[in-house]
Amino acid sequence: MENQDADSNFFCQQSTIDPILRASIKKQIPLCIWMTGLSGAGKSTLANLLENALHHKKLHTMLLDGDNLRRGLCADLGFTHIDRTENIRRVAEVCRLMVDAGLIVIAAFISPREAQRAFARSLFSEQQFIEVFVDAPIEECEKRDPKGLYKKFRAGRLKALTGIDDIYEPPKNPELHIKTNVDCPDVCLHKILNLIESRQK
Repeated sequence: MENQDADSNFFCQQSTIDPILRASIKKQIPLCIWMTGLSGAGKSTLANLLENALHHKKLHTMLLDGDNLRRGLCADLGFTHIDRTENIRRVAEVCRLMVDAGLIVIAAFISPREAQRAFARSLFSEQQFIEVFVDAPIEECEKRDPKGLYKKFRAGRLKALTGIDDIYEPPKNPELHIKTNVDCPDVCLHKILNLIESRQK
């Protein structure tokens, strides 16, 4: 069988109902809220608070969390650099589909590399993507250690822990930089909601 360029075999199918029409019946501006930061920085906590707040405002949302997708969509991936990059690529593509469906999608992923986050951003228009850097010093993250990852690392049961022996590249120009060791969760949430509401006008 001859090798053929795969792209030549695929054709973009245009839908009669476009993303603008899908969003219009939800009466909202679809967005991707991309939360990045070290394990223990507070991404999942804020993501849950944010989805609850948006739900009470009767906005249609979907929350994507790294651990949850590792159990399904990305269950076949390991933790090599290549696998981690593919993990974020899949997540970003799912977020794009959800935004096309008219949703406000909240993605809480370490996403340690600038290139990974730049790829995610490239899938959206400028107004559709909000990068939130959920920041806390590594010492504070290790003190919190909600998943026990730092403890496992110190015991030699875990390798390539982001922020210690694997690189984390802090965002250079996020739409929002939140310091969870400075502000309480409610204050952090208020800052995110203010930014989202400015995009809903």
